[in-house]
Order: sequence, then structure tokens, then C-alpha cells
Amino acid sequence: MATIMIVEDEQAIALLLKYNLEKAGYDTITVSHGNRVLSSVEKNLPSLILLDWMLPEISGLELCKIIRNNPDLKNIPIIMLTAKGQEEDKVIGLSAGADDYVTKPFSVPELLARIKTNLRRVSTTTAPVKKEYTFQDITLNMVEKKVFRGENYVRVGPTEFRILQLLISNPRQVFSRKDLLKEIWGNSIYVELRTVDVHIRRLRKVLNEFGPDYIRTIRATGYSLDDHEIEEEPVVKAEE
Repeated sequence: MATIMIVEDEQAIALLLKYNLEKAGYDTITVSHGNRVLSSVEKNLPSLILLDWMLPEISGLELCKIIRNNPDLKNIPIIMLTAKGQEEDKVIGLSAGADDYVTKPFSVPELLARIKTNLRRVSTTTAPVKKEYTFQDITLNMVEKKVFRGENYVRVGPTEFRILQLLISNPRQVFSRKDLLKEIWGNSIYVELRTVDVHIRRLRKVLNEFGPDYIRTIRATGYSLDDHEIEEEPVVKAEE
């Protein structure tokens, strides 16, 4: 589910937004001070930002400009939420980079509809991409397409890289072999289930050269990246 960041210094409005957004099924993050917004956006990469114009320390207008000038954040939809209702104010807000402009007092159903519309406009190709994933001592660098185990560079093939990306971005989540086939190879290509085991075995081999095995084979289920002891099924060896 999408995560909505609420940037609002009026507690009553922030609580109203939080309640209605979570009731609608969204996750929420609330920030009340302007000087904390940028670091929170960089850390959480929200799906959409509800941004109040008038904030302590730095205005929502200036924050909007800063976010739009950041290549890693510029595609996050921003809805400006403000009491400034004059047409010229709307022009200024949209010119600063806001995708939409809602004036206070606002209709909650209308705001939810605008949020849904703006989220629909953002495709997965334009959404912010996380630069790096880590799990224990395993680091996956999305920019350089490299894997490290501590300080050691781990050479992995493109398929193993995609498998590790899926596992490390969803730690402790169990993926069946069919799940992995669908996510890594897609529905349009026929690949045997056994192929998943072969690539998992290759990934294990290169990763475990520099540390303990965190790829779990869960009995009668599938695979997971996990650092807890769980019941595993025997690893079936297959020809490369």
C-alpha cells in the first residue's frame, strides 16, 4: 500500500488527515517541522506528499522547490495543502513544482480522490528507486549493480542479482518457487521450477564464501532471506 507523508504543523489537521488516510488503507508518516521534512523524505521515500504551505523554519513552497531539484526525489507527487486560496497563490504553488493544489477547509472525499488520481499518474519507472539495500553484512548497490559481503566484492550473475534484490528488499518474507519464477522471469516465459533451485544454489555459493548462510530453504514452501533459525528442507543439488 502507498505511504503518504503528511507535512502539517496544525495538530488537529494532521490527526484528521492521518485518521482518514489510514481508514482509506494508506500508511502515513507525519512531519510537523519544515526543517525535518527533507531528511524524512530521503529516508522514507513516500509515495506522495501532502505539503502545507505555511510551516515553521522553512515554507512548504521552498521545500517543494528543493524536492523537485533533487533527482532522487523529484518524481514524488506533491499536493500543496494550504489556506492560501487566491488564484495567484495557486499559480505560485504549481509553478514551484506541486502536482496539485487543495485549499483549506477541504473536503476529505475530494482530497482522497485527488490523492488516488496523483498516485495513478506515477508509474513504477518514475517512482524513486532505493540506491542501496542491506541485510546484516550483505549490501546490494543498485546504482553500480554490485554486491558486497562486508568489505568483500561478490560477483553474481544478472539473474542471481535480481533474486537477491527481491529477497533483500523483502527480508524474512517467504517466496515460493512459483513466486520467484513470476517475479524474476515473468509470466510470458516458461521456466521449470528446478531452475529456481539452481540459481539459488549459485547465489548461496558466492555469498557464503564470505559469511554465514542467510538464504533459508523453508520446508515445502520456498525461500527467504532470514537471520533466524527456522526449519529448513534439505537443499537438493542439481546439475548446473
